[in-house]
Amino acid sequence: MSSRIPAVARHLCDDAAVFPPGLAPLPDAVRAYLGRAGAWYEDLVGPLVLAAKALPELGSLLPDDGTRLPLSVTLPDGPAGLPGVLDAVAALPVELRSIEVAVPAGLAVTDFLAQLDDAPEVDVYVEVPRDDRRPRVLDGIAGRYRAKFRTGGVRADLYPDEAELAAAIAAVVAAGVPFKATAGLHHAVRNTDPETGFEQHGFLNLLVATDGLLDGGSTEDAAAVLAERDGAKLAGTLAALGEERAAAVRASFTSFGTCSITDPLTELVELGLVTAPRSGAGTEGTTA
Repeated sequence: MSSRIPAVARHLCDDAAVFPPGLAPLPDAVRAYLGRAGAWYEDLVGPLVLAAKALPELGSLLPDDGTRLPLSVTLPDGPAGLPGVLDAVAALPVELRSIEVAVPAGLAVTDFLAQLDDAPEVDVYVEVPRDDRRPRVLDGIAGRYRAKFRTGGVRADLYPDEAELAAAIAAVVAAGVPFKATAGLHHAVRNTDPETGFEQHGFLNLLVATDGLLDGGSTEDAAAVLAERDGAKLAGTLAALGEERAAAVRASFTSFGTCSITDPLTELVELGLVTAPRSGAGTEGTTA
């Protein structure tokens, strides 16, 4: 069966079910991920994202049938824990797709990069700090690693405004550094959360903003796109991208972490970017 997921959205959603605000128990997250095998929407989903500390519990949850779980491992305390992660995944039936590593406070950027020299031959995403270290980190990872940006969290101050986020995306696009996003992208389109009042970025906004920057647009243009709340307009722009441009956008903005697969899938269907099978309810059976 050919994929029902368009190229611009393929493997866009990394399954971060165990992280806030979802906080799914690890057994539930693994069961849901494995249960999507063969689902019509499986091409929307990237690897399961787990913190390094979860690896000791993972082995007993995986089937003994040759299945290899696609996995991205986060190292929130920095690269010092990398050797332990590599030892752990070597003993598990997993396919390590990427590692995501934060820059610890107080660790010099040069020392941080030196500790990554032994990183495996997988994609390495460096979580870029929102302080004066950002330019040095971006300079250090260009041509070697990828960037990871936090776009929200459990407090309002953890959400960069559209000007800050546009500048960050513009910097990596100019440097040719692929990036992913995590936290806060709960909806396809820019919105105000009705419960918290937080201004939340939309993942379609990020895709369109990235496309504009790749096409020579300014940081100000990107900020305006990040502020856009017209979902039909954003979806129409993405639907009209040709094959080459869609590939370029996704080579730059590779994915985002989401604690729900159901929510982005449902919104993509509602906006017409994804067509659900007529025989089902569209997103029935999707859990994350």
